[in-house]
Amino acid sequence: MTQRTVAIIGAGQAGFQVAVSLRELHYDGRIVVIGDERHAPYQRPPLSKVYLLGECDEAQLALRPDTYYAQRQIDLITGKRAVAIDRTRRKVALEDDSIIDYEHLVIATGARNRPLPVPGAELPNVFFLRTLDEASALKAQMAHAKTAVVIGAGFIGLEFAASAKKQGIDVTVLDVADRPMARALSKTMSAIFAREHEKLGVKLKFSTQVMHLLGGPGGVTAVETVDGQVLPADLVVIGIGVIPNVDLAATCDLVVENGVVVDEFLQTSDPHISAVGDVAAHPNPYAPGGRVRLESIQNASDQARCVAARIMGQGPVAYNALPWFWSTQGPLRLQMAGLPASGCEEVFRGEPGGSVCSVFLFREDKLVCVETLNRPAEHMLARKLIANRVPVTQQQAADLTFDLKSLLPKPPAAS
Repeated sequence: MTQRTVAIIGAGQAGFQVAVSLRELHYDGRIVVIGDERHAPYQRPPLSKVYLLGECDEAQLALRPDTYYAQRQIDLITGKRAVAIDRTRRKVALEDDSIIDYEHLVIATGARNRPLPVPGAELPNVFFLRTLDEASALKAQMAHAKTAVVIGAGFIGLEFAASAKKQGIDVTVLDVADRPMARALSKTMSAIFAREHEKLGVKLKFSTQVMHLLGGPGGVTAVETVDGQVLPADLVVIGIGVIPNVDLAATCDLVVENGVVVDEFLQTSDPHISAVGDVAAHPNPYAPGGRVRLESIQNASDQARCVAARIMGQGPVAYNALPWFWSTQGPLRLQMAGLPASGCEEVFRGEPGGSVCSVFLFREDKLVCVETLNRPAEHMLARKLIANRVPVTQQQAADLTFDLKSLLPKPPAAS
């Protein structure tokens, strides 16, 4: 190997941030970012919202202008897949037979859409919504659609539903669960989101399963459920979760279990390979099971900075950041701090029936998660309370007159 090289497989938020952070820390070797999409790194969160609504264009989605990579000597390879990792010789092979040597390899391969295993899922005008190309195709169809069916009441499905409704499309959302965002939210906050989406005019159908997508060469025309409902659809959006892209790691015998398994320093079973972002299954002090795989911009960016610092010899420092998330669904701004777990006690904070409120989740009388709706200041406060392990009682959380900020440690007095 003639030049020190960090190779990064994946050009999403995590892979991009590793490259940027290395240059900011004055890494003087070669940096190669390999992405299988044809686009330079871009923001994904706006795809289901302002991009679909025509409120931003592709150029505004870019994480940096194209000139940025050349100026900082970051070799950006787009539209090519990495197909093999040779751990012994420290080489990555791409699908065009080119080879990249590495001193350190970062796997930031993210996740892919979970397919819907029913007849008709391959029909035209059946969409996923994870990549820019998928969003662009969906956006074009939305211009002509009058009815849409969303399969999956998770973040992406409900974000799309709110955007489609704003464009005047009649939207129905289906889910096998009994409530929206069931895997992520408390029952209390789920019920609030169901109520607020219905106020927007979104139709919600729970505890039901899709049996068949109906249509022909011209495209999908309807969705049939197992209980015999037939719902007209000019387009269908599938949002039933993702699968971590672990195939490349598995074929080179790295440890894989619901993601690429890493230690507290985000290092795999090979000391020359790290994994970050949606694909990394990492120990987390806030995770009920001890190890977790997180799908969020915060997690991707923070892990990337952590790995870049370790590569630069600053550490190792354990990754132990408090997880936090957000989802904007029309006028509804959901923010979450911490990780919920089954069996938590739920404490509502707000005016009943309103769309500005919070739910505090306690496990064994310890505050572990706070969900806020249209309360950004309280979200920021919740992050401080949980990260600093500040004792909060359920009575204090429920009392709107109690100033939760008063519980934070006081800064030392100036001498």
